[in-house]
Amino acid sequence: MSAEGIRGRFEGLFERDATLVIAVLGALYLAYILAGVAFGYELRGQLNSIANLTFFIGVFGMLALALNLHWGYTGLFNIGIVGFMGIGIYTTALISKPPVGDGAAQVGGFGLPLLIGVPVGVLVTALFGLLVALPALRLRADYLAIVTVAFSEIVRFTMMSRTFQTFTVPDTISLGPLAVNPAADTVGLGGGGGLILNYTNPLEALLRALFLWEPYLGFVGFVEANVISNNPKPVLDGLLYGIVLIVFVGLFYLLLSRMGKSPFGRVLKAIREDEDVANALGKDTDRFKLTAFVVGAALMGLGGILWYSGRGSITPPSFRPNITFFIWIALIIGGAGSNTGSFLGGAIFAGLLYEGPRYFKNLVQTAFELGDAPRNFGEAMAGFASLDPMPFILYTLDSVSQLRLVIMGVVLIWLMHNRPEGLLGHRKETASSVDLARPGAGGSTGKPAAADGGEEQ
Repeated sequence: MSAEGIRGRFEGLFERDATLVIAVLGALYLAYILAGVAFGYELRGQLNSIANLTFFIGVFGMLALALNLHWGYTGLFNIGIVGFMGIGIYTTALISKPPVGDGAAQVGGFGLPLLIGVPVGVLVTALFGLLVALPALRLRADYLAIVTVAFSEIVRFTMMSRTFQTFTVPDTISLGPLAVNPAADTVGLGGGGGLILNYTNPLEALLRALFLWEPYLGFVGFVEANVISNNPKPVLDGLLYGIVLIVFVGLFYLLLSRMGKSPFGRVLKAIREDEDVANALGKDTDRFKLTAFVVGAALMGLGGILWYSGRGSITPPSFRPNITFFIWIALIIGGAGSNTGSFLGGAIFAGLLYEGPRYFKNLVQTAFELGDAPRNFGEAMAGFASLDPMPFILYTLDSVSQLRLVIMGVVLIWLMHNRPEGLLGHRKETASSVDLARPGAGGSTGKPAAADGGEEQ
């Protein structure tokens, strides 16, 4: 076979989304494992790093997919993502925290099972998405962005407000013909101190629902007896929860892919390209945008629940706008409009830009005894006077959290200049699920037409 034929086969192989995803994830995990081995990381540290990587790949992948529904499919400029995440997790905490006096350390909740609290949190987030969308979707571009970021900040300051720190609910809540007697009479959002999430761990709740909790504890005991003797359960919990998040990423992907290939999704893409033309063709664009915004907000709420439920506590500063911009960077890296690109952007962002600098710092500190870092930039630069770069290196490692923001900015500027469409931008989109190809001499080619009328993929 000729060199061109071999190259064509490889190019065709990597055009398949599943192969591309496996290749990128494999490269990320292999890089982490090899770096850990090279710097002498012990097994527990290696597993913990892989668990953290999997967790952030999962959460950023989910949220980038949810944002892709807003921006990539519909062209809605939403920069209030973290507000919807906060509504989701705070509602779930309010529903599922034990009542005061039942183990609640600060503020109580209604004490309902987590498997009830999560759907309620998603539904409440969708309701707030509807309330925001009704007035805001009449706006376009920058004006919509201003409304959504303002909404996000309103949510955060409401979380911090003393007004909602604690409040009393009546002994009986009337819901039309129904009457509910809540388990708690004092609940709240916790104010600036936040909330301790002392309800059942989400991983445990899921495993108990699937009748897998006892087998899992048996597996933990086996690992402790034969592999890791020093309390392996937190590490194994992190690994398994990361796998659960990857499963949720797959569910997000399937939902959005089916939505994008449906007539509903094709109208969303028409709105993205030119809303006036879609209107002229008789489509109620306001209704389509409203539906897309509400569904995307609900998915963002679920992403927030899955991100923060396993942390043990939540505070209002966790929901600052920087999380929103991280998710936007992930989407930009992968390419808006592509579900595969959205997930890959989330994975690359999590592995290289979000966790990568921190992991590198941990590796260096494990391999070398570096001593204390300088207290400020002036002390770090003073070492160069005596041709000693070590103070500057120590200061840089100690400030890795701030440094990664600089790295993100540099990467974003490079992308905007060199590949603004992202890794998988300008992909042909299917115009119809039925064969619209022109019949040739031998009949139909069997391939659907491209949405832009261009060459088939």
